[in-house]
Amino acid sequence: MLFNSATYIFVFVPLVAAGYFTLNHFTRYRLAAIFLAIASLVFYSIEGFDFLPVLLLSIVANYAMGTALTISPETMEGPRKTLLTVGIMFNLGMLAYFKYTNFFLDNVDALLGTDWKIEKVAFPLALSFVTFQKIAYLVDSYRSLTRGYGAVNYGLFVTFFPQLIAGPIVHHADLVPQFKNKERRQFNFENASLGLMIFSAGLFKKVVLADTFSQWSTPGFDAATNLTSLQAWITGLSFTFQLYFDFSGYVDMAIGSALIFNIHLPINFNSPYSSTNIQDFWRRWHMTLSRFLRDYLYIPLGGNRRGELRTYANLFATFLLGGLWHGASWMFVIWGALHGAGLVIHRVWNRSGLPLPRPVAWLVTFVFVVITWVFFRATNMESAMKILTGMANFQDGSMQALYQQIREQPFILRDYLSMDSQLFSLTWLSAAFIIVLVFPTSMRLFKGKQRKVPYALYAGALFAAALLPLLSLQESPSEFLYFNF
Repeated sequence: MLFNSATYIFVFVPLVAAGYFTLNHFTRYRLAAIFLAIASLVFYSIEGFDFLPVLLLSIVANYAMGTALTISPETMEGPRKTLLTVGIMFNLGMLAYFKYTNFFLDNVDALLGTDWKIEKVAFPLALSFVTFQKIAYLVDSYRSLTRGYGAVNYGLFVTFFPQLIAGPIVHHADLVPQFKNKERRQFNFENASLGLMIFSAGLFKKVVLADTFSQWSTPGFDAATNLTSLQAWITGLSFTFQLYFDFSGYVDMAIGSALIFNIHLPINFNSPYSSTNIQDFWRRWHMTLSRFLRDYLYIPLGGNRRGELRTYANLFATFLLGGLWHGASWMFVIWGALHGAGLVIHRVWNRSGLPLPRPVAWLVTFVFVVITWVFFRATNMESAMKILTGMANFQDGSMQALYQQIREQPFILRDYLSMDSQLFSLTWLSAAFIIVLVFPTSMRLFKGKQRKVPYALYAGALFAAALLPLLSLQESPSEFLYFNF
């Protein structure tokens, strides 16, 4: 079920919230938690039950292993370490089978000239995200940090529908104590109001902004055979903003939905396109992924405790694997490798003691991010090089022609309202720059303003602006980009 569907907004959330708080009102706390977990499973499998058994098997197996890992840590160190290894391999094995089997066989065929064709393995929604959450749970169970959770709270932690499909990647310590807190089991007007405001901002980001930019990014990547420099930059920048508004819009809707149930999900974005270096970018972009990679991959590899060369290797390996986590494609591997290399270069540059002026540092960082997003979006190297070659071809005259048009032609409104007009796309890109560089995040904008009329009207206007095109669609609303990862 999509957050940006009328069914979710007007049927699912109101009914689930009514049932959950009604059961809690009559002190049926355990039943209310079970009800919310079942509702989350319905949310997950509303389009079909094919992968529900996979999710349930994973939940049961991980809870059993996590419980066993908390038993007798002083006297059973060897068996516990073995069980932890088995648990991690179980989760990574499921991810490898469903996500990477076809990728592996395709590469073997290309390398050896074989023909190991099998039926395409379908990839269950949410598997990438819940795999990280469950691995973190097992590691912390080994560290005796998960005692007293209980089967119901663990199941609800994994399945809680706002964060189930595409994050944010929630740590068990963030969520389980909230489910156990009795004060959070009663309806709270302040939380619900803030949740609706943030949800409205997220819906606007997705329906109005991200889906509009997709109309320029998709043809450029998937349809055009060659691009002028201007067209290539419009394509690359459009995807840069499409991805941000699509994913941050999803997270806003997840955070807003959870707040209706008095659950606070972690912030996942903090104006990442304002970053002045690549390290700062990863502290602001998909922050829960960065935190997981740091705590459960980079630090266990040795972090920065074993000298500079080992630190560089750990940074590079972390982001190489982080790129592969996003999808079974060499394009994601290249994207991860570029960001790993960027972090190494940034660290070396810092050691040189040569600071860049802030505007230059921002420009270098932003252009690097835009270029690397090309590999993230492209389906193959040919598509990526088409965009990058066009971006680099400043001598083709397309930029100069646009400049002359703007300089010599009087303002004509239809040029700025026609979807096919480059002026129209540049107007949207200019507006996007202002939004991401000047406007505060949704949480910062609305938190504490629930009872202030201007902010309520602003949120209502965002909701209405998104709802009108959504209700006028002749087909299903568009999926979120991170559903594919």
